[in-house]
Amino acid sequence: MAKQIIPKKHPMPHQDPQVRAKNFDEVALGYTEELAVAEAERCLNCKKPLCKQGCPVGVDIPEFIALVKERKFDEAARVIKRTNALPAVCGRVCPQENQCEKFCVVGKKHEPVGIGRLERFVGDYIMNKEEEIEKAEPTGYKVAIVGSGPAGLACAADLARWGHSVTIFEALHTPGGVLMYGIPEFRLPKRIVQKEIENLKKMGVEIETNAIIGQIASLDELLNEEGYDAVFLGTGAGTPYFMNLPGENLNGVYSANEFLTRSNLMKAYRFPESDTPIKVGKQVAVLGGGNVAMDAARTALRLGAEEVYIVYRRSRAELPARLEEIEHAEEEGVKFLFLTNPTRYIGNEEGWLTGLECIKMELGEPDASGRRKPIPIAGSEFVLPVDIAIVAIGQGPNPLLTKTTPDLETNKRGNIVADETGKTSKEGVYAGGDVVTGAATVIKAMGAGRVAARSIHEYLMAKGPKKN
Repeated sequence: MAKQIIPKKHPMPHQDPQVRAKNFDEVALGYTEELAVAEAERCLNCKKPLCKQGCPVGVDIPEFIALVKERKFDEAARVIKRTNALPAVCGRVCPQENQCEKFCVVGKKHEPVGIGRLERFVGDYIMNKEEEIEKAEPTGYKVAIVGSGPAGLACAADLARWGHSVTIFEALHTPGGVLMYGIPEFRLPKRIVQKEIENLKKMGVEIETNAIIGQIASLDELLNEEGYDAVFLGTGAGTPYFMNLPGENLNGVYSANEFLTRSNLMKAYRFPESDTPIKVGKQVAVLGGGNVAMDAARTALRLGAEEVYIVYRRSRAELPARLEEIEHAEEEGVKFLFLTNPTRYIGNEEGWLTGLECIKMELGEPDASGRRKPIPIAGSEFVLPVDIAIVAIGQGPNPLLTKTTPDLETNKRGNIVADETGKTSKEGVYAGGDVVTGAATVIKAMGAGRVAARSIHEYLMAKGPKKN
C-alpha cells in the first residue's frame, strides 16, 4: 500500500513586517478560497477525530472542514455557528496550537491542519451575508448578562437561541469587552467584533452600554426589582497587577490594560484623526512575556516608538505568549531582553520616567509552575534608558460588583467561586470566564459561557412555564 503523502501546511499570507510595523491594518491577510480548500484537503477525515476534544466550545471540526473541501462554505458556517457564535474572532485570536491543532492526527508526523485559519476563512466568508436565525419559541424568562466579553456573548447567543429574553449590560461605551479594549486592531479589527455582535442583536439580544452593574443597579435589584429570572456574570479580569517597585507612580508608567484601552477604545491608532491622550515615548520597555505584552510592544512600535524592549525574567523557551505573536514581534523589530528583571523605576525632577533599573537573572530549579525559577545574579544591575514602561504581568477581577453583593462567594484573589456548571453561591446567579478562572483565553471564556447558558436554561425550565 502506497504511503500517503501529506502536503505542507499552507502558510497564511501576511503584510510585510517593515510595512505593517508602521500601520494598524491587520497583519494576517487570511486564506483565499483556493488556499482554504487546499488546506482542508490535508485533513484525513479520521474515524476517531481527536481535534474535537481540544475545542472548548465543541465545534464539529471534521464536519466543517469536510464541507470546506466541497466548497460548501455556507454549510460549513452553519456547522461552526451551532456551537461558536464568534468564528471570525476565534479564528484570529484562539491559541489553536494548544487546543484543537494540538490533537490533530496529521500533526503527529507533519504540521497539523490549519483549523484556526479555516475557521477564520469561513467566519469571514459569511460575515456580510444574511444568516438564517433559528430560535425557539419565547419562554417568557428574562436573563441579565453582566459583561459583553467572550463569555457573555457566548452565553447570550445560546440563551437567545433557546427562546429567552436576554439583556447584556456593558460598563464601557462599546460592547465587546476584552475583544474591543484589549486586543489591538492589527490582530483583531474592531469591525469584525462589531459585526459578530450585530448578529447577536438580530437574534433579539439587547445591549445596554455605559451600564456598570454594582453602581446603576445591584444584583439583588436586577433579580428582585427589574424582573430578571437569572443573571450571568462575565465581567472578565480587567484590573491590572503591578510589581510594587520603587518609582511606580512616575509619569510614563502604564499598565498594559490602560495603554491598550487608550489605543483601542480612544482610537490612538487613528492619530492624528483622533488625538488620544497617550504619551508614546521614544524608548519603551514592556514588562512581561505573555500575549498582552506582545500586543503592547507591537502597539507602541506602531504609535511611533523608536525602540521597544520586552523585559522578561526567564529565557525565550519559557515565554508564555503564542509562538506566532513572538515571531511577529521579532520580525517587526521588538527587542527581547531575556533573563532580565526590573528592580526600580528612575525619574527626573518633573516626575517623568527616565530609566528602568534591571538585574540579570539565571535559571535555577523548577518552581511550582514547573518552570525553572529565575534567580538574581548579584552585581549585575544596569539601567535601561526608557521614557515609557508598560506593565503586562497579568490582571484580576474588578471588585466593584462583588463588594456590593456580600452573599456572592469569592476566593482570596477576588475571583467569583462557581461550580463546574457556572452556578455561584447566590440563587439564580451564574458566572464564567476570567472572573472565575483568572485571565485565560477567549475560547475558554466562551466555553464557560456556553456551559453556564445550559445551566441557566435548565434552571429556568425546571420552574415550568413562565407566569405573567
